[in-house]
Order: sequence, then structure tokens, then C-alpha cells
Amino acid sequence: MKNLDLSSLEDRNFATILKLQAQHNGEERFLVTDDCAITFAQAEDITNRLAAGLVALGIQAGDRVSLYMSSCPEMVLLALAINKIRAVWTPINTEYKGEWLVDTLVRSRCRLLITDQESQQKIIDIQARLNGMELVIAGNHNEQLQTTASYQQLLEHEPLTPDYSNMHYGDTCAILWTSGTTGKSKGVMQSYNAWIRAIQEGASPLYNSVAGDSIYCVLPLYNSGAWITCIFRALLEGIPVIIEKKFSVNKFWDRIRHFGATQTFAIGAMGTFLLSSPDKPNDADNPLRVAQIVPMSSDNWKKFEQRFDVKLLRSGMGLSECFVVARQAENRSDVPLHAIGFSADDAQLSLLDDDGNPVEDGQVGEFAVKPLVPYIIFNGYFDNPEATADAFHDGWFLTGDLGKKDPATGAFFFVDRKKDAIRYAGRNISTMEVESVAIRHPAVKEVAAYGITSKDVESEQELKLSVVVEPGESLTCEALCQFINDNAPYYFVPRFIQFTDALPYTPTNKVQKFVLREQGNNDQTWDLKQSDYQVDR
Repeated sequence: MKNLDLSSLEDRNFATILKLQAQHNGEERFLVTDDCAITFAQAEDITNRLAAGLVALGIQAGDRVSLYMSSCPEMVLLALAINKIRAVWTPINTEYKGEWLVDTLVRSRCRLLITDQESQQKIIDIQARLNGMELVIAGNHNEQLQTTASYQQLLEHEPLTPDYSNMHYGDTCAILWTSGTTGKSKGVMQSYNAWIRAIQEGASPLYNSVAGDSIYCVLPLYNSGAWITCIFRALLEGIPVIIEKKFSVNKFWDRIRHFGATQTFAIGAMGTFLLSSPDKPNDADNPLRVAQIVPMSSDNWKKFEQRFDVKLLRSGMGLSECFVVARQAENRSDVPLHAIGFSADDAQLSLLDDDGNPVEDGQVGEFAVKPLVPYIIFNGYFDNPEATADAFHDGWFLTGDLGKKDPATGAFFFVDRKKDAIRYAGRNISTMEVESVAIRHPAVKEVAAYGITSKDVESEQELKLSVVVEPGESLTCEALCQFINDNAPYYFVPRFIQFTDALPYTPTNKVQKFVLREQGNNDQTWDLKQSDYQVDR
């Protein structure tokens, strides 16, 4: 492995980093699958060839290239090649299709779209609406798909000798689109330095890699977490990353053993699925040394470590606009496992009220970040200066997340999304906590909690639940209120309830609460104040 010294700002870009790894660590494997093992030296040659092919197609500095592909080494190599010519890559969620896909591609204003064999049918369905956008495909392609070139044709060019003299560590190198749960999705412009900082300040100190380590990547590559914790971290640390197309509960540990992987990152649901799978005699017989599973409940934490004989790493907090909001490299016994940690040294972290004033320790406020050095948060929202301006207050970036700070330890804790939290009668109510209670009712299949603007005080909202009932079950609003009243604080009982056949979801299966808020109430909405139900305080 080769951990690089990136103290020089001129080196803080992926093209230079790959070049350095190829020079000093060239024979080490970089990108690994069942079918290939590409070394750093080979990756340098391949990306120079791809870069030459992109130039031949007319791609220039500042142009955007959309990657609509399944997780694979080709996607990583293309992203690096795009950056070598100072162009910008934007990964598109492969679950997007139809109108949602068209909208994202058109709003990206990309010069070129690159897709693969697995995703091509969704492009065929919409190609007539892409205004002649040029298209490259990796793998075999359907004749219905009108392509400009193939991945193999790009690869056949003589290697480009890139000029990095005009490359700046603060340049936008990628645009990632938000999920659109609280409003229309936005393109987050990310610099080289924002990615590198996330690895140096957040990921690498936690994993503390040693010679022989390798990373098992199961997150999709349209997710920024996959690049920070796996792909780009492997590039910076000079170790292999195994790219899996998708996560499998049944095959996970066998695949870990197959590749000899020692590190991995997963989202909380994956950890829960693994822990819920049937016990096997060889559960602890695996090479995995450390894993970060975010979030993981305190109860499941020790169970997971003991069953699978793996050390779980503390979590932090980040989002597309600011990859490291809080982090914790130390395993402090006085800080609970569910804490998100502390501010990084290169930024201030505060909790602000609605007027932009700091709240007292122990009180709920919005996480706000003030950079102390340039290019450690996003470069703004693509083609959306109004949204960019709205995201800041007096130099503070407002994350939209609510949290608390422990007066004793100074550790920060996540509470809820701000737009998914409700302020009524001077009280902040976490919709996530309300949902966690309501979903426990056996007749509730799905539930979304959100706020409806109060007719009495426009600056406050009253709690509403939209509920999908389990098939074959019956449920009254009064029964649900009683269940909530019996199992939670009285103010979790909603003012309004709406039964519905389905909730509106994004392609990434997140509830679009802004759609529910915009729909408001109608004659099918149950109103607590118009009922005979009495809340027990």
C-alpha cells in the first residue's frame, strides 16, 4: 500500500493521485471483481486511453458526462478519465426511469451519456426525448439504441498525455443529485478537495488501513458514500477495492471469504438483514477485520461484533453538500455509540435556531457548518443559484438536519431532518420518532409523519400522519391515536390522519413528504379536534 502525501495543493486531484500510485505502487491491485484485477499502473494506462477517446468525441473541460451504469470497474475508470480532461462526471441512479430519468439527464445538461448493457432498455424507452444527446455504451448493445461509440472504441485510442497544470483542487469534478425527499432534487457540485478531505478527515482515520487490507464495496456507485469509504479511499491509500454489483444477504459472508476482504462499509438496513439471517457455524470464520454500518443500534452493535467477530467502527455525519459534518476517530467510552461525534478541525460546527442564533447545549438546533479553509464543502447547486443562496446564512451552511450537543462530552447527536420535524406550541417534534411508534401498530404497513401549516400560527405546523393499512386489516383513527398515546408522549398523537393506498416514493424508496404536504387536507382527512377522542396527557 502507498499512503500519499497530499499536503501540496497541486496534488489534490484524482488524476495526479492515480499517476502517483501508478509510479510508486503500480503493481498493487486497485479495482477487483470476479472477472478482473486492474492494478494502479493498468488503471493509469486505461484512463489515459479513455480520456483520449473522450477528447475525440469532442468532450472538453467543463463539459458534463452522465454515467448511467451498474457498479463496475468501467464506471470508476470512466470517472477518472473524465476528470483527466477537466470534465465533470455525474452518476445517475440506475433505478431512475421514465420521466424521472429524463428530467435528471436534461437538467444535467450533459454532452454525453454513458450507459451499459444492463441499463440500456431504460435509455431506449426515452432516447427520443434526449434532444440528440450523444451516447456511449459499455458491453453489447441493442440495435434500437442509437450510439455514438462504444466503451471499447474509446479504449482503442492511443493514451493521452494529460496536462494537469490548469487543474485546481477546488474545481468541480462531479455532480451528484440529491434524492428529492424534501423538494425537487438538486445537483450538488463537488470539488476534488471536498472528496479528499472526507477521506483524510473522516474515513481513513477510522479504518486505519494496514498492508494486506482490501475493501469490499457493496453500495451502488451513484451513492457518494461508496466513493468516499471505498473507491476513492482505495485510490488514496493504495489498496484494492472489490466492486460488487449488488448486496446479497445470503452470499455476503461467502463473498467476503472468496475475496479475502478485510474492510467494508454498509448502511444500517444491510447490517440488520445480516444479523437477522439464520445463524451458521462459520459466522465468525471470515477475514473481515473492521466494518462501518451506519446507523447501527446499540443493542445490535455488540451482537454483530460477537457473532461475526468483526470490529464495528464509530459513525459520523455527512451529506452530499458537506461530506464531513461531524466525525469521531476515537472510541471514547463516555460517548454513546449512537453519537455522530465532533467537528473537524478545519470547520466550525454549531446548532442554530430558526433565527440563526446558537442554541444552548442540550437543546435542539439545526446543524450549521462554517468552513475555515476553502473548498471543504460543495461548490453550490448546479444551475440553481437561488437554492445555493438559501442554503447559507451569514457564512454558515445550513444542513437541514437537527441535532443536540451533549453538555458533558461536547458530542453531537442527530435528531431528525429539519423539514421532517414539526414545531408546534413551542415544541420540536421529531417525525422520525413519531413514525417509529406508529409503525409498531400491527395494522400499519407504512406511515409518513409530516406537518400541516397551522391556521392559527403560520410559522408553526400541526402533526399529520398518512397511513397505509396492512392488507386484510382494519384500523380506525381513534385506535391508532390510542396506540400512540399509550406508547409515546401525548404530543405524538396527530391532529390529522389520512388513510391512503400508497405513499409517494422517490426511485430510491424515500417518501416524498413535500408531496404529501402540498396535497394538504381534504374531506377524507380525520381531524382530532372534530372527533370525540380525548388525548390522555
